[in-house]
Amino acid sequence: MTDTLSDSRTASRMFTEDVPVVVEDVRRRPAAEREAVLADPGFGRHFTDSMFVARYESGRGWYDARLTQYGPLPMDPGTAALHYAQSIFEGLKAYAQPDGSVATFRPEANAARFARSADRLAMPQVPEQAFLAAVDALVDADRAWVPTGPDQTLYLRPYMLASESFLGVRPAHEYLFLVIASPAGAYFPRGVHPVSVFVSEDYVRAAPGGTGDVKCAGNYAASLRPQQQASELGCDQVVYLDAVERRYIEELGGMNLFFVLGSGEDAELVTPELSGTLLPGITRDSLMTVARELGHRVTERKVSLEEWRSGALDGTVTESFACGTAAVITPVGEVKARTGDFTVGDGTPGPLTMRLREALLDIQHGRVADTRGWLHRIG
Repeated sequence: MTDTLSDSRTASRMFTEDVPVVVEDVRRRPAAEREAVLADPGFGRHFTDSMFVARYESGRGWYDARLTQYGPLPMDPGTAALHYAQSIFEGLKAYAQPDGSVATFRPEANAARFARSADRLAMPQVPEQAFLAAVDALVDADRAWVPTGPDQTLYLRPYMLASESFLGVRPAHEYLFLVIASPAGAYFPRGVHPVSVFVSEDYVRAAPGGTGDVKCAGNYAASLRPQQQASELGCDQVVYLDAVERRYIEELGGMNLFFVLGSGEDAELVTPELSGTLLPGITRDSLMTVARELGHRVTERKVSLEEWRSGALDGTVTESFACGTAAVITPVGEVKARTGDFTVGDGTPGPLTMRLREALLDIQHGRVADTRGWLHRIG
């Protein structure tokens, strides 16, 4: 038997100061069907019952904010986003807490980055409180979909696209802002395994003055061919070099990179500096904070491919890892490049890598006290 929300009604929650959230009828899947999905959710394969949608029109602003049934979007063939990729997104997670509550992790940072992405693509900004209200409303409505298994989460995807139908090259006058949710299993269900990476010398991810520091759809479309090339060479991910000198490490696919110099309590954490071409990752920033609080020196600077290789060979670079919302931390074991392959450390996850990973996961899942105010409780 399928549950439904009651008749369409205006919730007490507001999207913006003058735009209420309207709650529509939603067909709820039976509990047994939901539990079968949550037993093995994978990543991005299943979606919850509801979605959040709001509209924007030039001269009118935001309007028609709704919690509605998850389902297809009616779209005109001339929809601007389909032609000119005026589309941005974010990724964050909701975590089941030990006391039975649900919390998101630093959502205000996602809201701020979403606003920067919108500004770069000449799109309207979603006010921070409206962004949080939309995420909160969806998680609250679909909290039964928040998994409670070890390191399982509810992945949240806020995004915005140009919805006006036209073929002129200009910013659109109409937009859709949506939030959808997908239960996610543990990224490493059988234990943490290092990845092999290929250094791309044919393609660059971003150039100065481009869109490398925002989350727009076009960045990810352009990454698919290099990723395919890496896969053809037996590697899990692709590493990009800078666009100007083709010497300095930038990002690993959709994740930021870190290098550990030395070992033990004196180990230093180094990551490429934000120069306008790298995405300012929220996980990246969180790990730097945690590492400093653990007593480690953290440095943001340029790191060349040659420094990485020579450091790995002479033992200066003892560990490398990538970080992002989905995996939190992914150790890097083997690096392949035309100028020579090398292994980082002994090819297994390093001690600082694992310590940082567990420290951040403990905060997100509420296993330790949230002394930094990073968790945002919902409901």
